[in-house]
Order: sequence, then C-alpha cells, then structure tokens
Amino acid sequence: MGKRPGGVENLVKSTGLKEALEETYRDRPVLVTGHTGFKGAWLSAWLSELGTQVIGYSLDPPSKPSLFEACGMDQRLVHIHGDVRDLPHLQSVLKANRPEIVFHLAAQSLVRLSYAEPLLTYATNVMGTANLLEAVRSVPCVRVTVIATSDKCYENKGLGRNFVEDDPMGGYDPYSSSKGCAEIIASAYRRSYFNPDRYPDHGVSVSTVRAGNVIGGGDWGLDRLIPDCMRALSAREPIFIRNPDAVRPWQHVLDCLLGYLLLGKKMDRDGPRFSGAWNLGPLLQPAITVKELVQMIIRSWGDGSVLFEPEVDPHDQLNLHEAPSLHLDCSKASLALEWRPFYKLDQAVEKTIAWYRTFYSGASKEALFSHTVEQIKEYMRGNPYRDTESPRHVS
Repeated sequence: MGKRPGGVENLVKSTGLKEALEETYRDRPVLVTGHTGFKGAWLSAWLSELGTQVIGYSLDPPSKPSLFEACGMDQRLVHIHGDVRDLPHLQSVLKANRPEIVFHLAAQSLVRLSYAEPLLTYATNVMGTANLLEAVRSVPCVRVTVIATSDKCYENKGLGRNFVEDDPMGGYDPYSSSKGCAEIIASAYRRSYFNPDRYPDHGVSVSTVRAGNVIGGGDWGLDRLIPDCMRALSAREPIFIRNPDAVRPWQHVLDCLLGYLLLGKKMDRDGPRFSGAWNLGPLLQPAITVKELVQMIIRSWGDGSVLFEPEVDPHDQLNLHEAPSLHLDCSKASLALEWRPFYKLDQAVEKTIAWYRTFYSGASKEALFSHTVEQIKEYMRGNPYRDTESPRHVS
C-alpha cells in the first residue's frame, strides 16, 4: 500500500478555536461511525458547523427519542445505514466516499445491556473495531483514524489512583472487557500495519481515546443517569438511582469531543507523534458521586423539583458489578494536545438542562438543531484555546 495523499506545511500564526478546527476539517470528507448515537450526533453537528463533508455510517438511533432524530440530522449529512460488523459494506462505503479522517464511535455502549447481550457487545465493540481498521487498511484515502473506547477499558483493581495511558487493559464485565479488547486490537493494527516508525511508507495514524462519563442534551440511553433524571423531572416523578455513592469523571460532551477534534487535528499535522492512546477526563475538579450529581441536576431544573430527592431504586435487583471509583490522569492530553475541559461541572449541568428544556417545550426539529449549534458556537467563542501553528494542506 502506498503513501496516503496529502501533507501539511506549517505556517506560524495564532488562531482561535473555531479557526483552528476549520483549518483541519473544512471542506474535507470525514467519516463518523455511530453518528446516530448521542456523542456521534453531537460530533456530526459540530463538524457540519465547521464546514466538513460528514459521512455518517451507523445503525438506527439507539433510543427513542434521540438527538439524531430530534434535530433532523439525517438531512444535514451523508447518512448511510450500516453495521460495523459488516466488513464488505464498510469497505465499500470508504471506497465510495474516500474520507481522509475517520472517527469511530459505533459501539454497544451500555454496561447493563452487555450482561444481557454479551455476544452482541463483543461482536460490535471488538470485531467492529477490527473491521473498521481493516477497512482503513484497504483504502488509500484515510490519513487519520480516531477510535473512541472508554475509561472502563482499564483493569480496575480499586487502588484509588488515576489511570494513565500505559496501565494494563482489563474489564470485569462484558462491556468493559470489550473496550479493553478494542484497545488491544487498535494497538496491534497500529504496530503491525500503521507503525509510526514507518509513517512515510503508509501515511496513516491511529489513536484511541478513553473518555469518562459525558453529559449533555439529547441523551436518552437506557439505564443512563441524565436521561433517567430528565424523564423523571419532566414528568414530575421521583428519581431513582442505582449506585448513589459511585464516583465517576463527569464532563460535558463538548469537552470530550473537543479532545477528539484536537487529536484529529494534531494527527493530521504530525501522525507519528500523536498516534497512540489518550485519556480525556475532567481536570482539577473534585470527585463527585452519582447522588451529588443528581442533586445538582435537581437544583438546576428548578420548578419545584426540590421535592424529588433522589432515591435508591428499590426495583434494581440485578446487583451487577460496578467499580466504586474511576479517575483518569489526563496530563498527556493537557500537555501534548493543549486540551482543557472548558466547562466546570455546574456549567455542564446548566447547558444540559437548557437543551432538555428546549426539547420538552415542544420545539421543532429546526429549533432544536439551532439550539444545538448555538451551544457549539457559544462553546467555541468562549473557549480560550489558541493555536500557534496553522497547517496548510499540500498535495
């Protein structure tokens, strides 16, 4: 396989976040797998705002309602119904659309569902990742591949310290172990076919991103905290929670996706240097439990919702294993990508509540999409990120 087309030439100047991202993504074909999911739909909306030619490859939205359908996203990008378990179809889509950058977000993303459907979870998260990388290997167009896994990919022995990127992979449950396997597959493909030391020969960079729990408008995933809260509060019903004392690295979805976009930008500029694994979680924020987050959501919602103090779910009899605490060390991304979470947790909750209020007010698809894009624009306007190297693409 010959070297991938394109290259970069560095120009020294300083640009803000929107301009820096546009320099990489405007007018370029970018494939997003899992674009009908929560994070995938937000990422697709952001890329569309940057002027990207977004090609989405995914099954139907995983929930009803969904951000994808609520915002009419199928009319705003190339929408391809496809399954990452179908390698021939995936290969044909890459050959036909010739993306230069790939964000792989397609996954079975629910821990509790993984107990009920372990083979589906492994087929999607493990073989789906292998299929994606094999499809990338079969075409000459892709330069950058960013694979989203999870902070749960680590072997969590409950030691209470922050995980760093070279900690061992593992996973107690089918979901977590499937993400650990996806990491191992990505590493094997990177070393075997896309080795940074041989970058001039193949021109491809491959990275994985391990993010914590994200919140934001438009998430209706099954057995997920924010959707459960929004359904209960909008209906003025009690909120039931399963693991009130569990500690998770909460962050707004745009903070997480900024890490994806900045990594893709850096990989496009210097593939060998930025290939690898990256943690993306909140920085310098106090640990907060599930119950504390729900109480914050209740206060932000208002409208007498203080009457709905969260209760432990009396009907949750599954007693499934969940790690009591999970923290990421994100210093690598902070230093090398110049990535910083922009929103504090109370701001992340505020933005999330504002989106759901718009939805539950009966807003049209156009109004919801406009609100989503305005949150993205506001995020880019307020973010202090400055890029001091502006790449120019050359053939």
